[in-house]
Amino acid sequence: MAAAAAAAAVGGQQPSQPELPAPGLALDKAATAAHLKAALSRPDNRAGAEELQALLERVLSAERPLAAAAGGEDAAAAGGGGGPGAAEEEALEWCKCLLAGGGGYDEFCAAVRAYDPAALCGLVWTANFVAYRCRTCGISPCMSLCAECFHQGDHTGHDFNMFRSQAGGACDCGDSNVMRESGFCKRHQIKSSSNIPCVPKDLLMMSEFVLPRFIFCLIQYLREGYNEPADGPSEKDLNKVLQLLEPQISFLEDLTKMGGAMRSVLTQVLTNQQNYKDLTSGLGENACVKKSHEKYLIALKSSGLTYPEDKLVYGVQEPSAGTSSLAVQGFVGATGTLGQVDSSDEDDQDGSQGLGKRKRVKLSSGTKDQSIMDVLKHKSFLEELLFWTIKYEFPQKMVTFLLNMLPDQEYKVAFTKTFVQHYAFIMKTLKKSHESDTMSNRIVHISVQLFSNEELARQVTEECQLLDIMVTVLLYMMESCLIKSELQDEENSLHVVVNCGEALLKNNTYWPLVSDFINILSHQSVAKRFLEDHGLLVTWMNFVSFFQGMNLNKRELNEHVEFESQTYYAAFAAELEACAQPMWGLLSHCKVRETQEYTRNVVRYCLEALQDWFDAINFVDEPAPNQVTFHLPLHRYYAMFLSKAVKCQELDLDSVLPDQEMLMKLMIHPLQIQASLAEIHSNMWVRNGLQIKGQAMTYVQSHFCNSMIDPDIYLLQVCASRLDPDYFISSVFERFKVVDLLTMASQHQNTVLDAEHERSMLEGALTFLVILLSLRLHLGMSDDEILRAEMVAQLCMNDRTHSSLLDLIPENPNPKSGIIPGSYSFESVLSAVADFKAPVFEPGGSMQQGMYTPKAEVWDQEFDPVMVILRTVYRRDVQSAMDRYTAFLKQSGKFPGNPWPPYKKRTSLHPSYKGLMRLLHCKTLHIVLFTLLYKILMDHQNLSEHVLCMVLYLIELGLENSAEEESDEEASVGGPERCHDSWFPGSNLVSNMRHFINYVRVRVPETAPEVKRDSPASTSSDNLGSLQNSGTAQVFSLVAERRKKFQEIINRSSSEANQVVRPKTSSKWSAPGSAPQLTTAILEIKESILSLLIKLHHKLSGKQNSYYPPWLDDIEILIQPEIPKYSHGDGITAVERILLKAASQSRMNKRIIEEICRKVTPPVPPKKVTAAEKKTLDKEERRQKARERQQKLLAEFASRQKSFMETAMDVDSPENDIPMEITTAEPQVSEAVYDCVICGQSGPSSEDRPAGLVVLLQASSVLGQCRDNVEPKKLPISEEEQIYPWDTCAAVHDVRLSLLQRYFKDSSCLLAVSIGWEGGVYVQTCGHTLHIDCHKSYMESLRNDQVLQGFSVDKGEFTCPLCRQFANSVLPCYPGSNVENNPWQRPSNKSIQDLIKEVEELQGRPGAFPVSISSETNLSKEMESVMKDIKNTTQKKYRDYSKTPGSPDNDFLFMYSVARTNLELELIHRGGNLCSGGASTAGKRSCLNQLFHVLALHMRLYSIDSEYNPWRKLTQLEEMNPQLGYEEQQPEVPILYHDVTSLLLIQVLMMPQPLRKDHFTCIVKVLFTLLYTQALAALSVKCSEEDRSAWKHAGALKKSTCDAEKSYEVLLSFVISELFKGKLYHEEGTQECAMVNPIAWSPESMEKCLQDFCLPFLRITSLLQHHLFGEDLPSCQEEEEFSVLASCLGLLPTFYQTEHPFISASCLDWPVPAFDIITQWCFEIKSFTERHAEQGKALLIQESKWKLPHLLQLPENYNTIFQYYHRKTCSVCTKVPKDPAVCLVCGTFVCLKGLCCKQQSYCECVLHSQNCGAGTGIFLLINASVIIIIRGHRFCLWGSVYLDAHGEEDRDLRRGKPLYICKERYKVLEQQWISHTFDHINKRWGPHYNGL
Repeated sequence: MAAAAAAAAVGGQQPSQPELPAPGLALDKAATAAHLKAALSRPDNRAGAEELQALLERVLSAERPLAAAAGGEDAAAAGGGGGPGAAEEEALEWCKCLLAGGGGYDEFCAAVRAYDPAALCGLVWTANFVAYRCRTCGISPCMSLCAECFHQGDHTGHDFNMFRSQAGGACDCGDSNVMRESGFCKRHQIKSSSNIPCVPKDLLMMSEFVLPRFIFCLIQYLREGYNEPADGPSEKDLNKVLQLLEPQISFLEDLTKMGGAMRSVLTQVLTNQQNYKDLTSGLGENACVKKSHEKYLIALKSSGLTYPEDKLVYGVQEPSAGTSSLAVQGFVGATGTLGQVDSSDEDDQDGSQGLGKRKRVKLSSGTKDQSIMDVLKHKSFLEELLFWTIKYEFPQKMVTFLLNMLPDQEYKVAFTKTFVQHYAFIMKTLKKSHESDTMSNRIVHISVQLFSNEELARQVTEECQLLDIMVTVLLYMMESCLIKSELQDEENSLHVVVNCGEALLKNNTYWPLVSDFINILSHQSVAKRFLEDHGLLVTWMNFVSFFQGMNLNKRELNEHVEFESQTYYAAFAAELEACAQPMWGLLSHCKVRETQEYTRNVVRYCLEALQDWFDAINFVDEPAPNQVTFHLPLHRYYAMFLSKAVKCQELDLDSVLPDQEMLMKLMIHPLQIQASLAEIHSNMWVRNGLQIKGQAMTYVQSHFCNSMIDPDIYLLQVCASRLDPDYFISSVFERFKVVDLLTMASQHQNTVLDAEHERSMLEGALTFLVILLSLRLHLGMSDDEILRAEMVAQLCMNDRTHSSLLDLIPENPNPKSGIIPGSYSFESVLSAVADFKAPVFEPGGSMQQGMYTPKAEVWDQEFDPVMVILRTVYRRDVQSAMDRYTAFLKQSGKFPGNPWPPYKKRTSLHPSYKGLMRLLHCKTLHIVLFTLLYKILMDHQNLSEHVLCMVLYLIELGLENSAEEESDEEASVGGPERCHDSWFPGSNLVSNMRHFINYVRVRVPETAPEVKRDSPASTSSDNLGSLQNSGTAQVFSLVAERRKKFQEIINRSSSEANQVVRPKTSSKWSAPGSAPQLTTAILEIKESILSLLIKLHHKLSGKQNSYYPPWLDDIEILIQPEIPKYSHGDGITAVERILLKAASQSRMNKRIIEEICRKVTPPVPPKKVTAAEKKTLDKEERRQKARERQQKLLAEFASRQKSFMETAMDVDSPENDIPMEITTAEPQVSEAVYDCVICGQSGPSSEDRPAGLVVLLQASSVLGQCRDNVEPKKLPISEEEQIYPWDTCAAVHDVRLSLLQRYFKDSSCLLAVSIGWEGGVYVQTCGHTLHIDCHKSYMESLRNDQVLQGFSVDKGEFTCPLCRQFANSVLPCYPGSNVENNPWQRPSNKSIQDLIKEVEELQGRPGAFPVSISSETNLSKEMESVMKDIKNTTQKKYRDYSKTPGSPDNDFLFMYSVARTNLELELIHRGGNLCSGGASTAGKRSCLNQLFHVLALHMRLYSIDSEYNPWRKLTQLEEMNPQLGYEEQQPEVPILYHDVTSLLLIQVLMMPQPLRKDHFTCIVKVLFTLLYTQALAALSVKCSEEDRSAWKHAGALKKSTCDAEKSYEVLLSFVISELFKGKLYHEEGTQECAMVNPIAWSPESMEKCLQDFCLPFLRITSLLQHHLFGEDLPSCQEEEEFSVLASCLGLLPTFYQTEHPFISASCLDWPVPAFDIITQWCFEIKSFTERHAEQGKALLIQESKWKLPHLLQLPENYNTIFQYYHRKTCSVCTKVPKDPAVCLVCGTFVCLKGLCCKQQSYCECVLHSQNCGAGTGIFLLINASVIIIIRGHRFCLWGSVYLDAHGEEDRDLRRGKPLYICKERYKVLEQQWISHTFDHINKRWGPHYNGL
């Protein structure tokens, strides 16, 4: 049927071979296939071929399915197919049959696989796959391996990491182009091509015939399905088509996986041009093919592409390709063909026509652009397949298929060429795509496989113009988002820049392109072609200039900016990725002399581009004010190539430098950035919002600094070394706007700067000069020195982890540069400069990571504040470095005071840059330094210590680098009269230092003090006239000076054009001078730099004449000045150092210093300065005193806080804890006194106003996790290992209870055991008390508090008002006497019989209780409410064990079990025994006493019927009636099956409180007799038949002795004989019991067995006694624990001597004759065991030796967990979870956040935490290596217990380094789990809303 329909559909043609059977059955298909194969195998196979063609025509018709899917007009024809999917399946079945040629398809696959020469792995993966990268084995940085190949290769000791693939990738194992062969895995090491046999011809013969048709069919589908709607096809339509094609593409993918043989057939098919032409030309008469060809042409055309030939077939008239008038998308053509631009691109068009024209011109400047962008011609299936892959936006399946073919070499080359051919088209599609992220990832997934291979990249570069294509496409992409630049001259600027707000930049859409470009530039052969091709370089510089000056910031002066744009990050990312990274790539190939030519090319075109840029923005010499752009990529290209040229290529620097005028222009913008940085840090840009700070930080941040600030500073250093130093220095001060500040006058006016910004701007200017002069990054340091300096700077700021260091040290952004982080040099430098501090654990503290901290000698010799300032993103880091430095000096005793940043000698300059030091020897700088020193000495406002520090630093730098020698300097000293022309005689600092300046003329405001004072002097101005006239003007003409220099240069170069603009710019600067209120005054100075320094020394040290030249004592100092490379100290030491250097460099200086020191100089203007100095001194003193006071207060506060924190918070250290307030009462007071932490009053707790303890109630299943094995279970890490929870304490108790409930009366069962092993309620307190009414108002205030808390007030949660510990209830304190001085404690000498009677009477009295329950008091209300809280803490399933729900027995059982749970947990916290004795932490802040009162009060509401009271059975003999009518109803639980500890709690809680001590002891004695009997019975069941009879007889003989009741032998024999009467031992099972214990029983071992049975009871009882009566627990050795506890409980007579071996039986004190009561107890069992011997025996053996609970034991290496669990399927939903997690308590594997496993709105982790831990869950997140804790409705991230080799966590496995278990951390986690302190120790909790 289907076949007939198919036949009808094929263009109405009947098949020409009607004799073929209708292919209905698989059998027929196989037969047909076999027949065809035979036909084709004949030598003359034409007939067979035709037959096959016809069959394929029929089977693979492309009409049906899509018509059906699209509901088109042909849908009717498809009726036969039975649904759209059926036909495809049919077709696939046919194909499989035909390929196999009649055999089975699976056998065929296997046969083909046998011929696979598997030399390459080539496994393709998609995003999120976990792969490995080994840098040791990789040749290309992109190399990656699948997990299997990685683990099968040997990478021990290599630098590898695991990573999650972002875009997908493929395994490179076996590809020696990408990785070294040593890293290949075992499978791909063998070059196996030799021994693989040749493929037999007939095996793949059918494939060669069938596959072309199949692929053509696929292409037809793709053509059919693609409709070009107006606005680009919608996602939905495309996905629909793709879903239909899923099976076909998967089929192709399976074919590729058959190995090399099949791949080569596919390659033939895909690349064969003849096949393609025959099938697709559309020239045949087949209408279907024709139609599909039309669709193909339409798709081509609508993509803006032309199809060069076949123009006229369909009458589509088109001009020829070269002059295609189809305008390139996105450009408004100047040719006026607007109509033809795609309508979808209107948003790309720029409104202004003029701009559009300019863009247009730009693009067509190259000759080949149009054709690259517009023309596509497809010659093979592969090419058209790729075309459709692009059209459909890279569907994952297609990508995988195309990549799976890559191991075939021939295919790889063909595919790469095809990819390059379509490159422009790919990028066009990407730009328009809605899902550009996904698409970019898929593109890179492909391109990275192709371009990482150097050979291939070279081939396509040569044959396909790859570089031209890439650069053109990049240009094309960026041109769509250009805007006019507003830098400098807004109106007339011709420069265009990219607009960072465009989606293209904001979403980083360009990155696939750029990443490919960087990838191919990393190959030397390709990069060389690029650097040799001048046309390309021009185009590239053109491209780079689009980024020059982007993201311009204009300073807001009035309003705060309304909208803070965040586009700045896009700009930084764009410059880094599109400009800097290609630059680093090119630089890496310019390392040797031979490559000089390349550098010259780049520099030449870079300068041309810069010149064009300056012209375009109309730049002359003044930058526009209040603008800054951080983006100058052209400057940075130029700078980096210069640096490389000098450093590696031995080029002469001057040969690549431009003229002076160009240098002046070059320096302006980088200098503008440095000044703007200072402005931003001085808060002058606050109105621009936070983003401007963000830019300033990003500019210096570690990933950007070496592509941004470093080249900028280097360029400025180059300019400074070549320009006139006076010009440069004055430019700097002018740019920083502090020219007006540099005056001798005490007051001045600054026209460009507010007063509050002056100081920080001056600091900025001086700091910049210091950096400029001392930084050597590009001026002669080697790579290793740079690395070391960077590392020292980072470590000095803070201790760092290894990974943060890697991140902070600016690596060369190009991966091939050699300094790869983690490389050998990194580790060796690190170990040289830093010490490793292993992670430490403070209990309850935060988890520390392993840190590196600088070695002492680094602080001592290498700490470099200049480098630190350059590299700090946050200013506080500089302070942090200084503080750490200060601390080091104090600690090592090198310097006690507050040190200044140390002066460090620099490495020598490279000869090319020697000119830089001329800056230090120019008059302008000296005038500035002199002025500043003078101002500091005179205490002018606005000058800080920082300024002084920088001034001295500059002077010292100048002395270090003084060029001229002493001799010519001496000659020039003719006295000051010779040089009237300026302040200083020469330009050498050494000689200028001693030059005295007498008078200075200044311009001051009329209000200044100088004016009045100097008015008489002006009359005598003639006698000093000539001295200052020119000299004094000097400093204030800084600007004029700069103008003059610039003018000279301009005139030298004959640029008239600039002359014209000159007046306009200078007029701006005339303003300051023309301010009318300035007047001229003349100051008398009479100082030199030396004299100022000496006075400064006096000032700093605070005493007159403090400086004494050291060489007067020891002349040697001058001859060999021992000036260390590095010196610590403060300002005084700095001044002394400078004076010493000055003296040692010049004899004159030495003489003058001595002279100055001889004249004890009074301070200069005596009146003024003394007052001021006095004032400042007073001020300083007052400040100092205030500071000391403050320090003292702070210290005191800190110590108080510390002691408080210790008492309140410390969870784990008992020593420093003060006991809780309850126990602090004086002995004579009988009532306990409580302090309320809210109202602060203290007093007793009364019924009307009860006080309560702050408690946290939580359900706990920790006890249930105890096992009888010391070894913790291991986390399963393979399918074989499983964890079964049968042996846990909870499981054993469950089994026991259900067994009892099967055979005995329910109400009695519920008294025979305890529950709460799972979901028991644990109560803990911080020990603070509060009034309950205070608490209520506190809760009310929390409820109204709007602040988001980490806890839920509605659930009653709060934090203790005093210590902030988490809590959720208040436990009322029972009014009455204090524990310590209890009148009830006095021992009475009543006999045990009397006491037993009293106990019974007291228990029988209901409500005999000081608080009568009938009257509702506040106290009883609170007791009830807290009981409700306790019940609600745990889930219902953990409270209800009775068969009749809601029975009172249930509550009864629950209440005494709460007591049991708390005692058992305390026992565990003490380590499982009481050997340590004393009151542990838990004891001190225990609330058990209060808890007992609450429980007892409620227990007594349910009085037990006296007949049922077990007390009777224990203390009285009853007449035994064997026929008690047991048959009608279930019997009660025999007393021997009761849990003795539960009985104890029931008895104690049934007594009126407070309990008397002798009653307590009486109860314990009675219960001990029962316990002992149980122990004997259990022992008798455990041993063998022979042992039993032996004991029975041995004991019977001694029965008559006097202390028979205290001899275990007698008692044991009696128990055995009594139990013998039941059928207990008559059992075929006895043999196996015997085998359990093959050891011979000695008296010692029996004694040990009995003691072990009784010990848990004694421990709990002792704890209970300790809490009820406040007695301390004795400490003891483990072996004597039993006897010590027994005597402590009063079981042992006090006169008992312990010489002979201790016998437990001596503790027995029988209330009634022993043998009678034992007989009575055994009788109860007898009747039961007669029927159920097996169960009877099981119930007798109570397992009581539980060991401490543990979390699962984890493997050493995290990888073992990860590899097993990250691919494991979840047992519930059978999928591989996205976020797998595993429970560390029980090992259950769960889906975190998985909606798949959600039940009633609870996700799986939350659900599991309730089932496994009663609300507490500890999960290890497999993909993140961290542990999360779920506690009730909150969760927190706990941290990781796996650390790498450097002691660091690796959250989310981002770094992917091997991780190892940290045992200490795991112990801390386990400790917190056991002690239930998660809530107190972890601080960051949040609600999980059941979504985990």
